[in-house]
Amino acid sequence: MDDTQAVRLSALAHGGGCGCKLDPAVLSDILGGAPAMPMPSELLVDAATRDDAAVWRINDETVLVATTDFFTPIVDDPEVFGKIAATNALSDVYAMGATPIFCLAIVGMPVNKLPREMVRAILAGGRSVAEAAGAPVAGGHSIDAAEPIYGLVALGTAHPDRLKTNAGAKAGDVLVLGKSIGIGVFSAALKRGELSPDAYDAMVASTTLLNTPGAALSQLDGVHAITDVTGFGLLGHLSEMCEGAGLTGIVERAKVPVFAEARRLAEAGIKTGASGRNWAAVGDKVTIPAGWSDLDEILWCDPQTSGGLMVSCSADAVDDVLACFHAAGHSAATVIGRMQAGEPGVRVE
Repeated sequence: MDDTQAVRLSALAHGGGCGCKLDPAVLSDILGGAPAMPMPSELLVDAATRDDAAVWRINDETVLVATTDFFTPIVDDPEVFGKIAATNALSDVYAMGATPIFCLAIVGMPVNKLPREMVRAILAGGRSVAEAAGAPVAGGHSIDAAEPIYGLVALGTAHPDRLKTNAGAKAGDVLVLGKSIGIGVFSAALKRGELSPDAYDAMVASTTLLNTPGAALSQLDGVHAITDVTGFGLLGHLSEMCEGAGLTGIVERAKVPVFAEARRLAEAGIKTGASGRNWAAVGDKVTIPAGWSDLDEILWCDPQTSGGLMVSCSADAVDDVLACFHAAGHSAATVIGRMQAGEPGVRVE
């Protein structure tokens, strides 16, 4: 056994991936006490709508998109962990319709528990993804930490007229989701040693698939809003989109793509602790249909590490949106619902 397999990364962390994000209710309580501060006019997007990144206007032709994302391991392979974390961090740039330009690494490692070769492998994995995105890792910061933590500060640029936020959806829009859900269930099963090799391969393939369609989608006039589905689950991130636009999101239950083995594992009771917290935070904003079950709650609130983009677009742009996804290898991309006038919230049909 070589050094990169000598320690199980997931055994060193209490959570994993986007499932270790703060409880949405706790986060709201913490941030709710912060005093409102005057913002410069150049700051076009801040935390007010819980968007994927902050945006600063440089001039009439260019905005700078800035975000950061980091977490504890979702897998034991150090290079794969690095790739997943980097893919996830870059997703927030793509979700704004921007093109990544460079990154900074965020590294926290228990240096007395991890062989240095494992840390090198984590960094190499992240670096390979960043370079594939055309956004090299230009530096960063590292600390000795109790748990392994890795991620990126990701920076990108866009034209201000092509910027996409999570709050721009319009009544009559169609909702498109770019990836299948169930990654959190997969990660929970992996920690218990109950994930099949095929499901593991599917999890890695999904979480290392860059959300590059975001940059192309921003060029389509019919695309009105984009976000990515990550730690708060499908219902959590759609609720934010609905609140930002002041609309009701309608999701057709049978159309949401779910990994088949994730459904089977969830039926067997495997889930993350985050799914329950996510439902507690969003349940009062969701109208559920007859027959809604604990299984639905687990899957629809499942924290997605490096999840797919969710797009709100006009009906006549749907074919072009799906073509953008499919051309980039996002074969699971599909229509899942629509946006309509009404109280902000989600209705499941």
